[in-house]
Amino acid sequence: MAEKRCSLLLADDEENILNGLKNYIGKYSKIFTEVYCAANGQEALDIIYQHHPDVMLLDVQMPVKNGLEIMKEANAADVCPKTILLSGYDSFEYVREAMRQGAVDYLLKPCRSTEILEKLETVAEPSLHQKKETASGGNVIVDQAVEFIRNNLSEELNLSMTAEHAGVSNAYLSTLFTQNLGYSFVDFLNRTRIEYACDYMHDSKMKIYEIAFKVGFKDEKYFSKVFKKVIGQSPTEYRAALGSGDD
Repeated sequence: MAEKRCSLLLADDEENILNGLKNYIGKYSKIFTEVYCAANGQEALDIIYQHHPDVMLLDVQMPVKNGLEIMKEANAADVCPKTILLSGYDSFEYVREAMRQGAVDYLLKPCRSTEILEKLETVAEPSLHQKKETASGGNVIVDQAVEFIRNNLSEELNLSMTAEHAGVSNAYLSTLFTQNLGYSFVDFLNRTRIEYACDYMHDSKMKIYEIAFKVGFKDEKYFSKVFKKVIGQSPTEYRAALGSGDD
């Protein structure tokens, strides 16, 4: 079996379909190592902003935000996964608009799990090859630590707990970060948090303090200080430039 490397987001408000697909893909996929699930449009966007999945299977009609709204907002933040739409409605206008937003395929319910998985893996293959090329010159321990950081960004992360997860000493992991990434552990952590914060800034409904908390900052003033250091603008200035309103 090929090594699993890609991540997948399943977004569907029908719980039986969502759980059934997740279990089937987890058992039979040759590619997907992470499968995230969302029961509504906002959950889907949160996962996209936080985990940056490679591929998304998106139900057309979703509570809170529909499929097109999800794709438009993710595209605006430049983090939209490769998307296959799944719908019980054969609406040409919807399909055409979805394709304009970058959807790569469209499946009608009911659809067999084998067909869905085949489509998803076909879409994921280019990302898989690209990741293998990128990872070939990297460090396995650093890759593992970076993945841990990104998957736990809202937690109070530190060097010690990350090193423990990677199975190495604090000093060794600190050295690896500087050698492989060009940043200290703290600098990389802060930059990653700000990168995700910038994605969330596109959601005009989220307050700046909510974004700060979501990416792991417990102090809004410190968040603003780090944000300006990394981006060169305050969070308020950055959001104003996006035209998303101000807090």
